[in-house]
Amino acid sequence: MSQVIKIHPMEDFKERSRDVLNDPGQRKNFRGAMDFLQAKRRAQFPDQDELQGLRELGSQIRRYSLANLPRLLEQLEAKLSANGIQVHWAQNPEEANAIALAIANRVNAKRVIKGKSMVSEEVGFNHALEAAGIEALESDMGEYIVQLAGEAPSHIIMPAIHKTKQAIAQLFAEEIPGVAYTEDVDALIRIGRKVLRRKFADADIGLSGVNFCVAETGTLCLVENEGNGRMCTTVPKVHIAITGIEKVVEKLEHVPPLYSLLSRSATGQAVTTYFNLISGPRKPGEKDGPEEVHLILLDNGRTQAYADEELRETLKCIRCGACMNHCPVYARIGGHAYGTTYPGPIGAIISPHMLGLDATYPLAFASTLCGACVEVCPVKIPITDILVRLRNESQAKPDSEEATLRGSGAGRTVASSAVWNVWAQVYGRTGLYKLASWFMSRGRALSPTDQGAWTRSRTPLVPAPRRLRDLLKEKDRKS
Repeated sequence: MSQVIKIHPMEDFKERSRDVLNDPGQRKNFRGAMDFLQAKRRAQFPDQDELQGLRELGSQIRRYSLANLPRLLEQLEAKLSANGIQVHWAQNPEEANAIALAIANRVNAKRVIKGKSMVSEEVGFNHALEAAGIEALESDMGEYIVQLAGEAPSHIIMPAIHKTKQAIAQLFAEEIPGVAYTEDVDALIRIGRKVLRRKFADADIGLSGVNFCVAETGTLCLVENEGNGRMCTTVPKVHIAITGIEKVVEKLEHVPPLYSLLSRSATGQAVTTYFNLISGPRKPGEKDGPEEVHLILLDNGRTQAYADEELRETLKCIRCGACMNHCPVYARIGGHAYGTTYPGPIGAIISPHMLGLDATYPLAFASTLCGACVEVCPVKIPITDILVRLRNESQAKPDSEEATLRGSGAGRTVASSAVWNVWAQVYGRTGLYKLASWFMSRGRALSPTDQGAWTRSRTPLVPAPRRLRDLLKEKDRKS
């Protein structure tokens, strides 16, 4: 069954990263997948003026929503309640799981069928249900694959992106009774759908995530491609939706621009196959739909981010995964190396609020700060600025004005403090700076001449014309 991978100390993060870096096959698979997703996204945004205008609109919608978040949450709760949807508030994963289990126990549920939900991964929903003797089965194909393998998702949009068709074929042959080994992708999809189709009818509860909550109408918006989300929210008698408190927008008219940005940035589609609008349980006379609908609104550190004007930008995220697809670090080490529910650039800036900076500060340093994530973020989150902020927070003196987050100062050591004190002294005095520069320039001959380790993992530059190379060599000799 799927896991909730807890963040590990820095040495474990480095070890996991090295394991992937030393696996040429894994790196090749990830590189190919990222190149494919990047190309699909580019094809959906041929007009750069339209793209930048849409990004600005999306950013303003999310910023406006967050600026009015307390009011919108109250409005959302009131409207949902009027529509017959029961609203629950959870401060942490334990409370979220307790709410879901209380609902399950009240209806004597034995089986839960799940649509794709990263927040349910965040709280460890599957484990909580299994511990209570309730079966929880993922119905999203990618989530089903990693659940069958006993793994966690390695990407927030494509959970099984790290697996080859050969690995999936072997997994199905070993774990699903009566299934023969086949590498035919269509056949593998049919096998998975056949297993899951029977489970929808048997499930007592359907669980889903939420992409957007509309306060004005009390509507839960769910974006998907496979139809399992629609099945989870209509076939079982009880539907439980779970989402973070930041996913609210004020009006329905705010949803289309975000939806356009999400689908085009995430999977390179103009629109997704299904877009579900849920505004209440089954009404008298209706032939389908759940008898009960519940919404769990989760905090889990989000209010910490919200309280800081700079860090609040993190909450604008619409979970498209574009930052991962364009990140040179993620492309080389994959999602599992990060050890958190949300990997990649967005995971590095949101995980500290969920798990504490003391547990996650190494992730802030797992970035080149190249800015690719900022350039492609559909809602213009300044990810690199926030990463630098988190790096500084990790080195801050405990109980100082700079230490504002839970776990601040966790990366501070005696050695690093000494180095930065020396650096401050050198760069704060002209004489010391000139002297240090002179000594460093004398050590040029000690620098390595073999740049193989540096260039092997990078795209080779176009060689300079011969005449230009000769001029550069001559200038270097004279210096």
